[in-house]
Amino acid sequence: MTAPNTICAPSVSSSTLWHSLADRVLDGGTISREEAEAVLCSPDEELLDLLAAVYRVRRKSFGNRVQLYFLMNAKSGLCPEDCGYCSQSKIAKSEIPRYNLLNREKLLDGAREAAERGAKTYCMVISARGPNEREMEAVTTIVPEIKQKYDLKICACLGLLTDEQAQSLKACGVDRVNHNLNTSRDHYGEICTTHSYQDRVDTLQSVRNAGMEICSGGIIGMGEKPADVIDMAFELRDLGAESIPVNFLNPIEGTPLAGQDELNPRYCLKVLAMFRLVNPDREIRIAGGREIHLGSMQAMSLYAANSIFVGDYLTTKGQPPESDYRMIEEMGFEITKAS
Repeated sequence: MTAPNTICAPSVSSSTLWHSLADRVLDGGTISREEAEAVLCSPDEELLDLLAAVYRVRRKSFGNRVQLYFLMNAKSGLCPEDCGYCSQSKIAKSEIPRYNLLNREKLLDGAREAAERGAKTYCMVISARGPNEREMEAVTTIVPEIKQKYDLKICACLGLLTDEQAQSLKACGVDRVNHNLNTSRDHYGEICTTHSYQDRVDTLQSVRNAGMEICSGGIIGMGEKPADVIDMAFELRDLGAESIPVNFLNPIEGTPLAGQDELNPRYCLKVLAMFRLVNPDREIRIAGGREIHLGSMQAMSLYAANSIFVGDYLTTKGQPPESDYRMIEEMGFEITKAS
């Protein structure tokens, strides 16, 4: 399989195309949607040439550094939304922990663990359509304490936000907000009906207007076409997202997308390469599902991406941190030290 759910356009046969694209991007230019499609549909035999070209773009902005993130599922389950990929949604029958917002001590314990693992950023996530007043108060109270005690950057993922909520998060010291687009505008109705794609874009605009950085990415492998992946990459570029997590669907039992299996490691690497060429100086993070879908080729993703989560995800396990440290070291990369 070259790419899911599509017949790809014929690829340019010469692998010199990838280095010419890299040259253009390095000179401040951009690639077209047609060229992005050529990346996703490229023959597997050109994958090493593609990654070599993309690595040149990655190296310009990030050298051989890898930034670590630590994820805390601060409120699990109990979500009124119907996102088809999510084990925490109201329609999921997945066997997961369900609890309200963690108390101060547990949130501080998570921050301590993040610091001990070498992460620069602590990501606090709640399952919700959006935060209620009590949850907002808890987050805005704990953030200054975490930053003072552990000198971590804070990324908050709290669902849909109003302008006022975004401004409150900025005022308490939140550095960036994560709110993923997840897929393209055209495909969004296939994975969620309780809120719209535009609702997500509006939240990101509120985040930007409040003066915080945008962390937004997507999930690959939800039945979308390559054109949907390309649309998402370009939309994130146009939104100016500073950080782009690229997830690969973990088809969790009990969700509507359970059993979905249309990815292979080569296509996943091509997706990362395309995101790097479209967003050359943005942080690109290999996120959920990397262990499953990249498998033994996981280390090669660092030629395109410059960031990973270290530890577990929301309701699924990641690989042991020691495996991540070893992978980074064996590739000749180094972990970005906390400033």
